[in-house]
Amino acid sequence: GRGGGGADDDDQEQPREQDRFLPVANIARIMKRVLPANEKISREAKDAVQECVSEFISFITSEASEKCKNEKRKTINGEDILSGMETLGFDDYVEPLTMYLQKYKAVTKGAKGAASSSSAESPQLPVESPPASVTSPSASASAPAFLPPNAFAGAMGPSGS
Repeated sequence: GRGGGGADDDDQEQPREQDRFLPVANIARIMKRVLPANEKISREAKDAVQECVSEFISFITSEASEKCKNEKRKTINGEDILSGMETLGFDDYVEPLTMYLQKYKAVTKGAKGAASSSSAESPQLPVESPPASVTSPSASASAPAFLPPNAFAGAMGPSGS
């Protein structure tokens, strides 16, 4: 390449791997939550899940974006994501995520009403376990087991009362 630019000039459109994928350390932490303490996860398994999770997010977001474009809107919201999941056949995930979204909205609405000087902080959802249908494969044959027990607790931080 000219002027030291090299291949970077040709593939400016291509995002860097760290921009396309979620951090593998975060994914490994989530994976380890559901394993017994003495089990290990290979680098290959972590990398495979990292790629799958990132592709899944892109897939769902693309569907939600299409819905927004058809409705002449520019902002994707939670309902658009859930609609995209339903359209793409991920119906089993829609109900538990709808409940989560409702709780999130209730908490953020309360946080806006009690605005403080730390308005840049994320609202905190109550620490609790998700419904059994979400975490227990035996709860229902069709229920997804995509969240480990106390999944909301780790992601949402301490409960603020």
